[in-house]
Amino acid sequence: MALLSLAPLRHRNYALLWSGAFISNIGTWMETVSIGAYVTETTGRATWTGAVAAAGFVPIALFAPLGGALADRMSRKTLLMTTTLVQTAFAVLLTILFVIGDPSPAIVTLCVFGGGVGAALGFPAFMAMLPDLVPEEDVPGAIGLSSAQWNLGRVVGPALAGLVIHFAGFSWALGINSLSFLAVVGVLLVVTIPPPPPRDKQSIGMAIVEGARFVRRDPGLRVSVSAMSVNTFLAAPFIALVPAMAEKVFDRGAKGTSVLVTAQGVGAVTMGLMLGSITHRYGSRRVVNTMLVALPPALIAYAYAPVLAVSAVTLVFVGAFYLGALSSFTTIAQLRAPAHLRGRVLAVHNLILGSLYPLGALIQGRLADSIGLRATTAGAAVLLAVVVLGTRVVRPGITRPLDVSPAVAA
Repeated sequence: MALLSLAPLRHRNYALLWSGAFISNIGTWMETVSIGAYVTETTGRATWTGAVAAAGFVPIALFAPLGGALADRMSRKTLLMTTTLVQTAFAVLLTILFVIGDPSPAIVTLCVFGGGVGAALGFPAFMAMLPDLVPEEDVPGAIGLSSAQWNLGRVVGPALAGLVIHFAGFSWALGINSLSFLAVVGVLLVVTIPPPPPRDKQSIGMAIVEGARFVRRDPGLRVSVSAMSVNTFLAAPFIALVPAMAEKVFDRGAKGTSVLVTAQGVGAVTMGLMLGSITHRYGSRRVVNTMLVALPPALIAYAYAPVLAVSAVTLVFVGAFYLGALSSFTTIAQLRAPAHLRGRVLAVHNLILGSLYPLGALIQGRLADSIGLRATTAGAAVLLAVVVLGTRVVRPGITRPLDVSPAVAA
């Protein structure tokens, strides 16, 4: 099972892109932990913690459809190179601001928003590349490994951020993030990535509409997108509020944030390394159903963990189940979308993440300031369980289209 999950790394271009993205993601998670801890310590309010996390995702809602359309009509390699350089510029600006002094939370949020614009435009191109770099049978494993790589950065980045912040300060952690983007730039200079299939010229607006229509027509994608929407709005905000949990509930600040984010990453990496093999054996439908049922109890256990150590253990399971669901949604989209529509279909996923995740983070952050983080997180988990189990009772066969191949559905 493990060898099957690692099979995509046998292919040079995929292995290089995976490695470059891993180095960059270590830096990204260093920035995420640093900014979250800084804003929480500076303001003492979970609302600001949720706001700065949302700033990195709101651009996805605004620009992901454009990024998906561009990924299907121009060189994905060129697009990703350009957007990576944009992210590098904002990371350098943020580093300079911390070197000069203590920037306000509002300025920090604006810089995070700017970097988020670059990520939103480039991420559909990155994801659309993957099926072109490995044989079809290795696509689920490639997607699982990409998710594992992102979350392995979540393990290494926060731990490194905690050490760097403790011994050198926030500016050094942010500076390392600025340098980490060069890994992606270097890899893109040497890898060979096929261009998207040629299509008839159409306006950007019509191209975006075409992608949305395909998602609406495909039964499996309709189910996947609906489940992802509920999961993103109710479950995902726990990620944004981890720094607040460490600071306000356990009084552990940046160190506590690093511990909790690392624990979540351990669970996510473990699931990511296994997901390709699990999906190959059981199918996407069973994997999605299992993850969505298991996630709410894990979130409730995390919400009421009595001490930081127990909280970290529960977050291992939360991270595993959440990553399993999210990566399964992506796998379904990758396998069901034709090559010329892949960027736009994946952009729909990014649109969901970029709109419902920050909205949920802001709402739960505000509720947490009023009723407490524990009650807020547990309440969201209960709502998720009600929706998932209620849907299975009312419409027991709703996920069956996931078992039908795209060709048969068409």
